[in-house]
Amino acid sequence: MGIIKDRFKAKADAASAEIKDLLKEHGSKKIGEVTLSQVYQGMRGITGLVTETSLLDAQEGIRFRGYTIPELSQKLPKAQNGSEPLPEGLFYLMLIGELPTEEEVSHVTATLQRRSHVPNHVFAAIDALPLNTHPMTQYVVGVMALQTESYFAKQYAEGMNKKDYWEATFDDAFALIARLPRIAAYIYRRKYKFGEHIHPDGLLDWAGNLAHMMGYDDESFYELMRLYMTIHADHEGGNVSAHTTHLVGSALGDCYQSYAAGMNGLAGPLHGLANQEVIKWIFEMQKELGTEEPTSEQIAAYVQKTLTSGKVVPGYGHAVLRKTDPRFTAQMEFGKKHMPDDKLVNTVWKIYETVPPILQSLGKIKNPWPNVDAHSGALLVHYGLVEYEFYTVLFAVSRALGVLASLIWDRALGFPLERPKSVTTDSVKLWLQGKDEIWEG
Repeated sequence: MGIIKDRFKAKADAASAEIKDLLKEHGSKKIGEVTLSQVYQGMRGITGLVTETSLLDAQEGIRFRGYTIPELSQKLPKAQNGSEPLPEGLFYLMLIGELPTEEEVSHVTATLQRRSHVPNHVFAAIDALPLNTHPMTQYVVGVMALQTESYFAKQYAEGMNKKDYWEATFDDAFALIARLPRIAAYIYRRKYKFGEHIHPDGLLDWAGNLAHMMGYDDESFYELMRLYMTIHADHEGGNVSAHTTHLVGSALGDCYQSYAAGMNGLAGPLHGLANQEVIKWIFEMQKELGTEEPTSEQIAAYVQKTLTSGKVVPGYGHAVLRKTDPRFTAQMEFGKKHMPDDKLVNTVWKIYETVPPILQSLGKIKNPWPNVDAHSGALLVHYGLVEYEFYTVLFAVSRALGVLASLIWDRALGFPLERPKSVTTDSVKLWLQGKDEIWEG
């Protein structure tokens, strides 16, 4: 069955038995109370999902299987002569729940290399789109064209036992993750580099190969891709892309269908498109101020103008976090190491010094601190990746690691179809008058 698959099955069987015992003993206990405002305002704060791969702590940021980003930076294996963690190692950790050895990470890399072939009809589907189509639209079309390769879909159509759902999902997830760098790079070269494509290098790691196929041969850019793919991989289960992938998967959508749905969510301006919005906002500020090196005073005035016009400062604030996003800090440390004198990167750091006090002074914002999107674009621009519409595609490639690891666990634990109850405003009014007990039913 394969070393990693065997280990996963052992872990999943034990976890499934543990959850069954938990529900038998404590299934009727209340885990929280739902308020009317939560029902109407995006279900914020309602605990209603289990995602084993990561947990978002308001004060410490994201933890992957209990490990913080600084800890992962130290403990995960790295590429030869590299200093950034390999995302293959994080995928192993999310899947198995244990830190991998270098040998185990090499095994994941080799598995992905073997499964990375993309059928020609996928490229044909992408090429059928107008060249001005947004990269994320092209990306999702490419993923859906790949659905013809789904092991799960084929085996389900032939008749498959429920206990085998996880294994077909496991195989689909590895195959899809293996192929995503090729699809992403193909879209980048098609849209921005006159369709001059670069074939994969079978000797490179997963993130390094993405950088190579995009047209980069700078080892420090390979390092940036390894960091980027690691820190963007997962952010617990309630965000739009993760929850959507889980939701569609609960209807037994295969990895391709579920992941494509999640990435359509990631493409929204309030989710993954935010990294595009950040760099766009900075470029517009530089243009209006007539300088690539605005002062703190100039930045403060522009921020005030942005807020006064009823807009938000992109990259600042988070629904859960109440401190500077550790993913922002990791990127800032990368910038200090590789590009300390870069004008745009230094502007990002000045914005970091300027924006939080202004937002705090408003007294209405719970989290005035930067999130991951506030920094990533500036690092990419340093290496000449100025096509900011493409940034969300990079985010999508990374996020596959987390949402697909979670999807495998969903099927291994036999999670059911997700179907929350909804009500009408009329029923709410009756309930408030004591005339309707629909919520208690």
